[in-house]
Amino acid sequence: MKTNIGNTDALTGIEELESIRHQIKELKKESFLFREGDIAENVYIVQSGKIRIEKVTPNGRELTLKISGPGQLVGEVTIFSEAPKYMLAARAIEDTVYLQISLKDLEEALTLNGRLSIAFMKWMGIDQQKTQTKFRDLLLHGKKGALYSTLIRLSNSYGVKTEGGILIDVVLTNQELANFCGMTREVVNRMLRDLKKNGTVSMHEGKIYLHDLNYLKTETNCENCPIYLCKID
Repeated sequence: MKTNIGNTDALTGIEELESIRHQIKELKKESFLFREGDIAENVYIVQSGKIRIEKVTPNGRELTLKISGPGQLVGEVTIFSEAPKYMLAARAIEDTVYLQISLKDLEEALTLNGRLSIAFMKWMGIDQQKTQTKFRDLLLHGKKGALYSTLIRLSNSYGVKTEGGILIDVVLTNQELANFCGMTREVVNRMLRDLKKNGTVSMHEGKIYLHDLNYLKTETNCENCPIYLCKID
């Protein structure tokens, strides 16, 4: 018997955003929606598929900030900016369908529609809190905290309760997991081996099972933030 832990949060008022003039487009897996430094002209709403928001450091290391799924905005931090440029890159991790809305049309809608503006500000505030809590874990709890908190966030975003524990129902390579943590694949490999040995996690067909979520929370001094903040998306 499987039970979904929770669904991806969608922006309140998303229907109103979708009513703004837009284009429907498709993006193939591993293709970029935009790259860091590109001139920002549009925002996007994911309809199906998943978009990874990432940062590449000068030495070539990738850091994944979040995964945006259906009903989520991408590129929204560029609104009401002069000569806006994308500060991060966005790449599809599976075939994706999205709505493309010009920044000009979105800004006009937010100026004229008070209800939409309030919903948008609320969503932006929540997204900022998610980012702050993630960097808190990365900075304060070291490599172990980075991996453990990432596993907790993945379970809140993609977790499915089963008789044997929580299945993180998304396929991630160890390199992709390392990108979430800002670590090398070798370090993540070693830490996952230790978690397997003590029975905290196991792997099946490329997916992670969490058998002892409380262990991960205890080791990271979990503050039991609301689930809507402790997510990877």
